[in-house]
Amino acid sequence: MSIAELLLKTAAVDHDLLGRNQQLGDKAEMARALDFVLYAKTQERAQLVADFVTDNHYGRASVEPSEGDNGLWRLLVVVNAPATDHVVCCLSGFMACLSEIYDLDYDGWGCVLQQ
Repeated sequence: MSIAELLLKTAAVDHDLLGRNQQLGDKAEMARALDFVLYAKTQERAQLVADFVTDNHYGRASVEPSEGDNGLWRLLVVVNAPATDHVVCCLSGFMACLSEIYDLDYDGWGCVLQQ
């Protein structure tokens, strides 16, 4: 899949999730912790990206073994921001780009709804 195709797919999924959140009464303009999850094949790769994110103030990043016996490492990036269309799509697109650059699997984002 090309980076353009990945960005289009990611934007569509993000828009659907934002629509479901809005139907549940989420006040998107309220800032909250947005959690972005990526998976790496090695701890070293996950830590490299976590350091890149942290060093450049893109968010707070942490690394831990993923659940299950799959040998992957979970990279969690937390950004405090509103969950509006533009903000989420930009941040999610950035995470998708990181996944391509660093050979990671981007698993999407989540947050606690604000009402």
